[in-house]
Amino acid sequence: MTIAFISHADCTLHETTSYHPDTAERLAAIHDRLIASGLEMIMHFYDAPMVSVEQLCRVHDADYVSEIFQKLQDNERVWLDADTLMVSASLTAAQRGAGAVVKAVDLVMSQDANSAFCCVRPPGHHAEHNKAMGFCIFNNVAVGVAHAIAQYGLERVAIIDFDAHHGNGTEDIFRGNEQVLLCSSFQHPFYPDTGVPGKHDNMINIGLAAGTSGEQFRQLVEQQWLPELETFQPELIFISAGFDGHREDDMSDLDLVEEDFAWVTREVKKIADNYAQGRIVSTLEGGYVMSALGRSVASHIDALL
Repeated sequence: MTIAFISHADCTLHETTSYHPDTAERLAAIHDRLIASGLEMIMHFYDAPMVSVEQLCRVHDADYVSEIFQKLQDNERVWLDADTLMVSASLTAAQRGAGAVVKAVDLVMSQDANSAFCCVRPPGHHAEHNKAMGFCIFNNVAVGVAHAIAQYGLERVAIIDFDAHHGNGTEDIFRGNEQVLLCSSFQHPFYPDTGVPGKHDNMINIGLAAGTSGEQFRQLVEQQWLPELETFQPELIFISAGFDGHREDDMSDLDLVEEDFAWVTREVKKIADNYAQGRIVSTLEGGYVMSALGRSVASHIDALL
């Protein structure tokens, strides 16, 4: 199995504050763990390209994209919301983040890779069609999904989001889109106070109570996601891979461990092998405790093999 690893040094230059959870050290922790685990030796590494305005505007309002591109003309630092900071290097990092997912789609669709992991920041799944939010400027996974549909004519694309926080931006962009099945799990109630548990048109939302164990998480995935994915028969699967549900991460109150992330990845891979020629594109979302993040990403990538 060929796994593409897509990242860029520019993603480390998106500097936040000393107290902000999304730091460049997150990417370093992942790289260090991949070296220690030996996984680095079996992956193919690619630089993330810059996303185009056309690709962004498939999922974001043109006025919003234009506003983001002009934000720093008169200021060195701009808070887009209470949690989302832009500095001089942030726009380039965000363009690389979305561009990485576009590149990943091209690699798996051309069969140059069976699957891909995008090791990028800022994350994306909170960014709505016209609003930055929750550390996110552009919705990386949504840009990739729209590219897959527009460029390759795919009719059924699934998104798996197991970040501890509801991916309100991805839901905002694809709500009611019959070409997309969105399967999300998230602590509920919790930030960003969106997401209604249950099945709603093309969305399968699993609300997880504080303290949810790995066993409980797995049972809910088996009951609610897997049958819907079997019925949908996706041609390509995306994963918004957030690891802040780890028991060591204080950004949530869930009780998951790296083997739970590996398990759900293996289950998703079975679906991909059956219906999508094994094609999976995964992109980093949350995960803010360095040791737990590194171990979780390594387990996730290993499960893609």
